[in-house]
Amino acid sequence: MNARYTAFQALQKLKGKDGYSNIVLDAVLKNSGLSHVDRGFVAALFYGVLERGITLDAVIRRYLRPSMKLSRPVELVLQLGLYQLLYMDKIPDNAAVDESVKLVRKIGQPKAAGLVNAILRQFIRDQKKIPLPDSGIQRLSVEYACPEWIIESFTKDYGYDNCVGILQSFLQHRYLGVRVNINQISATDLLMLFTEQGIQVRRSTICPDALILEGAGDVRQLPGYAQGLFHVQDLAAQLCVQALNIAGTMRVLDVCAAPGGKSFTIAQQLENDGEVLALDLYPQKVELIRQGAERLHLQNIHAAVQDARVYNPALGRYDRVLCDLPCSGLGILAKKPEIRYKNVAFLDNLPELQYHLLCISACYLQVGGILVYSTCTLQDAENAQICNRFLQAHPEFAPYSIFQNMQRAIQEPAHMLTLLPQMYHTDGFFICAFQKIKEPVCET
Repeated sequence: MNARYTAFQALQKLKGKDGYSNIVLDAVLKNSGLSHVDRGFVAALFYGVLERGITLDAVIRRYLRPSMKLSRPVELVLQLGLYQLLYMDKIPDNAAVDESVKLVRKIGQPKAAGLVNAILRQFIRDQKKIPLPDSGIQRLSVEYACPEWIIESFTKDYGYDNCVGILQSFLQHRYLGVRVNINQISATDLLMLFTEQGIQVRRSTICPDALILEGAGDVRQLPGYAQGLFHVQDLAAQLCVQALNIAGTMRVLDVCAAPGGKSFTIAQQLENDGEVLALDLYPQKVELIRQGAERLHLQNIHAAVQDARVYNPALGRYDRVLCDLPCSGLGILAKKPEIRYKNVAFLDNLPELQYHLLCISACYLQVGGILVYSTCTLQDAENAQICNRFLQAHPEFAPYSIFQNMQRAIQEPAHMLTLLPQMYHTDGFFICAFQKIKEPVCET
């Protein structure tokens, strides 16, 4: 009961404040007093209901009269119960029902106990069948628990088959990518260290010095974490840094750096030489970058507060500039399922902001340098359209080919790479590279 109630509390807080799932869950678990096992159960319930909410709501609607409306707390209890019945095989059906009835009473809704019991038991009698609509977009929405507007966007940009592959990937088991701190240990030695501790680990086939872990648990408890032997980083983000083509003693600028993973990888590729300037708008996030750099024993990172929307000539010029920007996040629904519930209107102003940030970032690059633009979204309006607009307006830049030997999921120019998650089991991601071929007049 305590674990289920804690999951209920976390869901209630998240839905009420439009927050970040990991922050909300950590805050609720912090003073819960739950055991390690129960904490894992809470996390599974919490993220599971967030991930499958659209499917669970479709089941609930099947058993309600059209005029009947549920309060949000009762709806959450039903979602928790249905998730256990559908996706948690180790929980007996009777236990899932009984505990849901107890939970709805505990939250102060005793009159709804009969309704919760009736819906869950009828669902079991109906052999747990999910009511799938006949039409394509609506059916995909219920089957893969994804809003129709996102499905329409993926279908428009990548075609139906790729869209289905993306949706399937978001619901599949996820692996953990880590970047080996090559200044401290080799990938081979870190792999051996993990293996000796019974951790399932393998080398990445697309990223040098990257390992892929399965069932790793709390990252902070892994061997070598405290010693700074690695940091967590998806393979897509590592490829993003690889596109910069870093070598020697370069000066590199990361304009939107928090939480710092790409800056750390850049610094390691420079072998603790050169200079990395990691910028972010918020002081608390800049402090997190500094702490991460300290844990990883990186001496060539300087983290500073700077609004990326405003050009600061005092920062100087750089050999490489990474412009990894705030975006809709539609490529990381597997990691941040709460994005599913955002209103589509939040996209309205993003492309214009992204284009402005890219233009400002370009002012920091010296002639001959490489500028990389990247996002963790699969919205063409935030990706290729931004980059095409940039090239048209900035004749001082030319396309810079990247990853010529990698198979691409879609047809695209050589200076762009769209990573659909089903292809390399990465985040959904977009990378584009430009080279500065002459000096422009920058407008600030």
